[in-house]
Amino acid sequence: MRESVNVLSLAGLGLTETEDLLAHSYIDRRYARRILYWIYKKGISTFSEINDIPKDVLSALSDSFITGLSEPVSTVVSADGTVRHLFTTGKDLLHESVFIPEGKRETVCISVQSGCRMGCRFCATGQSGWKGNLTAGEIVNQVVSLPQKVTHVVLMGMGEPGDNIDEVLKALKVLTAEWGMAIGKSRVTVSTVGITPAVKRLLEETECNITLSLYSPFPGERRKAVPAENAWPYKETLDLMKTFRAGRYRRFTVAYVMIKGKNDTDKHLEELKRLLSGTKIRVNLLPYHRPGTDSDCSSDNETMMRFKHLLVTSGVGASVRKSRGLDIEAACGMLAAGRTKQS
Repeated sequence: MRESVNVLSLAGLGLTETEDLLAHSYIDRRYARRILYWIYKKGISTFSEINDIPKDVLSALSDSFITGLSEPVSTVVSADGTVRHLFTTGKDLLHESVFIPEGKRETVCISVQSGCRMGCRFCATGQSGWKGNLTAGEIVNQVVSLPQKVTHVVLMGMGEPGDNIDEVLKALKVLTAEWGMAIGKSRVTVSTVGITPAVKRLLEETECNITLSLYSPFPGERRKAVPAENAWPYKETLDLMKTFRAGRYRRFTVAYVMIKGKNDTDKHLEELKRLLSGTKIRVNLLPYHRPGTDSDCSSDNETMMRFKHLLVTSGVGASVRKSRGLDIEAACGMLAAGRTKQS
């Protein structure tokens, strides 16, 4: 990706902002919508690929701007069809995305930071430390640059969306706007540990789905595994989700990583039922993929299916997520971007 103090990247920008930048460079602002079409819908790397804008306009564009898009530096394919992509930025911030094909549903799990500073003990990204925030353009690039057609996007890769909320909100606008990628708002999900001020903004400024990463319904236990609990108790986010009047197609979910003997007991189940009964908040039960040499292991399938059954019979929607991309370290909680580049 070309960088210059005098050249600006257009990826990640909205329509009005692009119009203003063009006008400032003495380029007719009416070309903005078409330029964004070529960037967000066609994924062009250079303006020379555009065939419906005058050449003198394209030349002026190239003098002041770049598209801001770049391909992955490496790609690894799992036996189950899952694809892990490694990206880098002009500042050498490594980050990963995971493409998950499943019938007509083609989901990409994207990153919002290089690393993460939340420090959750059950997540390899959190254990790898924080290197820096990604821009809205670098977030969106993980979707635009894929050769496959994407139907669903989850911000559930590397990093905490609430810790980079301004850029995340810009990226969500691009992903869902008609002048952007025009992905349905109900097909975009943001996962968070529950940074309360950021959750409020996600609720009020977007119509995307929100997932709260819980780990344990008991604050003392959660605090040991999710340090963010100290500053932002999960019950604040849960209360916001319970009381917010969401649109018909907007979903609120609790992600619950199940660890054998730690958070899969009857007392945990009963507390989950108590917290969520009577709400429309679903529970997504996830197997644990241990980072590094951790001695903990995932709850077995029988325990997870029992949790699901008893939650559902109590009136709480629940599902068990199947691990995908485990053989290429692309399953949930495994992204670290610290590996040797592969192709």
